[in-house]
Amino acid sequence: MWRKAVVVVWAALVPVVASGQAPRTDTSILADIAREVEQYAGFTVFDEVSARVEDGRVTLRGRVTMPYKVDVIGARVSGVGGVRDVRNEIEVLPVSQFDEALRYRISRAIYGNPAFWHYASMACPPIHIIVEHGRVTLTGVVNSNVERVLARSLASGFNAFRVTDQLRTEAEVAAGLERIKGE
Repeated sequence: MWRKAVVVVWAALVPVVASGQAPRTDTSILADIAREVEQYAGFTVFDEVSARVEDGRVTLRGRVTMPYKVDVIGARVSGVGGVRDVRNEIEVLPVSQFDEALRYRISRAIYGNPAFWHYASMACPPIHIIVEHGRVTLTGVVNSNVERVLARSLASGFNAFRVTDQLRTEAEVAAGLERIKGE
């Protein structure tokens, strides 16, 4: 019985010893997942994806505009080193001409505003505009509370049924990361 346990432990350690690396932390896995999602060319400001990592097991959540993005993002994440399993709970936003027009009008208002030009030039701009059944949700990270208020104000200037602001400032994100590291 003990031989079997030793073999299982040895088999689990061989890849770590062979590669000369310690097992990856959930935080480093999460950083690589974020990079993979952001580098996916099909990921736009009209999609949002979040990930949770526990002991190498990843849960993906969010909403995307096209069904194929769910599979592509899941495959990209499963290829990240240290990921043991991926639970893909990403939802596909419903097709709607009204929602599509609203997305583009709001994105032009936000990224066309001089206060946000520095974001507009980024490969993956940080303010995401999620529109579902005429309801708008702003997600992502901005530099300051002033930018958060301005983005919400610009998004509210259209015929959306509701605008929800889930934007966070860089300071709020940094505080959250410090809290996670302290746990």
